[in-house]
Amino acid sequence: MKLRVALAQINPTVGDLAGNSALIARSLASAQRSGAHLVVFPEMIVTGYPVEDLALRPSFQSASKAMIAEIATTISADIVAVVGYLDTSSDGGPQNAVAIIHQRQVKARYVKRHLPNYGVFDEFRNFTAGTQTLLLRIHGVDVAIAICEDIWHSLADIAARSPGLVVVPNGSPYERNKDDVRLALVQKRARQVGAPLAYVNMTGGQDDLVFDGDTIVVDKNGALIARAPQFDDVVMCVDIECATSTSTPDLIISSDATALSNTIAPTIADRLSDEAEIWQGLVVGLRDYIAKNNFKSVLLGLSGGIDSALVAAIAIDALGAKNVYGVAMPSKYSSGHSLEDAQALADATGINFRTVAIAPMVDAFVGSLHVTGLAEENLQARVRGTTLMGISNAEGHIVLATGNKSELAVGYSTLYGDAVGGFAPIKDIYKSDVWALARWRNAQAKSAGLHAPIPERSITKEPSAELRPDQKDSDSLPDYALLDQVLRLYVDEDHGYERLIKDGFDPALITRVIGLVDKAEYKRRQYPPGTKVSSRAFGKDRRLPMTSRWSQS
Repeated sequence: MKLRVALAQINPTVGDLAGNSALIARSLASAQRSGAHLVVFPEMIVTGYPVEDLALRPSFQSASKAMIAEIATTISADIVAVVGYLDTSSDGGPQNAVAIIHQRQVKARYVKRHLPNYGVFDEFRNFTAGTQTLLLRIHGVDVAIAICEDIWHSLADIAARSPGLVVVPNGSPYERNKDDVRLALVQKRARQVGAPLAYVNMTGGQDDLVFDGDTIVVDKNGALIARAPQFDDVVMCVDIECATSTSTPDLIISSDATALSNTIAPTIADRLSDEAEIWQGLVVGLRDYIAKNNFKSVLLGLSGGIDSALVAAIAIDALGAKNVYGVAMPSKYSSGHSLEDAQALADATGINFRTVAIAPMVDAFVGSLHVTGLAEENLQARVRGTTLMGISNAEGHIVLATGNKSELAVGYSTLYGDAVGGFAPIKDIYKSDVWALARWRNAQAKSAGLHAPIPERSITKEPSAELRPDQKDSDSLPDYALLDQVLRLYVDEDHGYERLIKDGFDPALITRVIGLVDKAEYKRRQYPPGTKVSSRAFGKDRRLPMTSRWSQS
């Protein structure tokens, strides 16, 4: 028979239990209007996800349990709801759980059995694992539950119970190319269990994570039935052909089969291109960081270079041009085209723009401190940082840092200078990705008949911090195309010196790059948070000591 399942791909906020409850109610109403028998919400939807050490607070645990009980009283129709929340075990241990709600009651619960403890996840620290499977009968179909990490492990014990359908609530953060990995995994588990599998994931940004949805339904053979668009908030209803069950369920809600009065045609959303996917991740990550932390506008230094131009374009798409404030801060070493390119971006996009010359401030510091060379270069960057923070404090904007992953990796930034800010939108994309995304965004604008936001010269000119006469990034760093190849392997894939030699890189280059990366850990610890879009971002993904004498360089 066919079971109509609604999958609520929605965007919660950590700690906003009342707001998340309202979001659940709206999604539930949509599912009911569609005639769904079952509605499935993402992992920990009541509390938001990840809650990190909030899970350990008794007050937060109590609030979550009280809210799930309150939500249950509002679900009066025949629909069955699977709702993720924070629960506790009999001995008080926090648990990542879902409640099975029907006719105003929590009829059963399932606790996540496999707790990820890698990358950005610390669930061994935050939760107590469950030990039991759960099978509930809905209109004659036995439905099994698994939560996120559970399906990264064998579902043999679920398969042994012969369910007619498996539903999987998720809090699966976005990273590049993860949609292909998810689909392959979902197909593998459906074939293992011999039943259709419905995978629902949340959307939206949470600190440095962003969730892309990518909700998936496959049949028992792994064939794709339906797929939701990435990064969009939707309640996707799917009619799933399920075998009526002959096993022994843990909970019988209804044994009688039911006929559908109409048919909902399944939809399979087009996949985004690599650039479009990353762009959406960066836009949503910034948008939600600003909105969920109650900021209204952003401020950034516009140098005329590619990094600040790309950050400005992301901010415009996330917040609207009227909420983006750019500041050009020319020094005596700034080229004429730098100010021209910053002005050109402002003119093309309509952002708020001003110029604050820093030369008099730098001269005052130099005259008092008598610094030269690198100290004078860093002083210019710090004057710019102080200028931005001063405007931020006076006007209420949050400052965006504009550094990219290549610079962050090798320490090519100035503490309390270009590293100042409350958020760093492109800290997890390498310089080569910066150029690729800039070209892609301009092409998108042109194809829509709009002005390209990023000046062509910002893309084509040689990168420079302009802190001394005729300075170029290449004075201090290898060519970015080559540098990024080494960084991707060393940072993202943990290739050490010997492996990099086998990869074909020059020993002197390897030694130089490894040395730069290892020595810059203290700088990265002090850099603002920024949206994670790669499999190995600086921060929770890659945790190394600042004080260490281990080195292969």
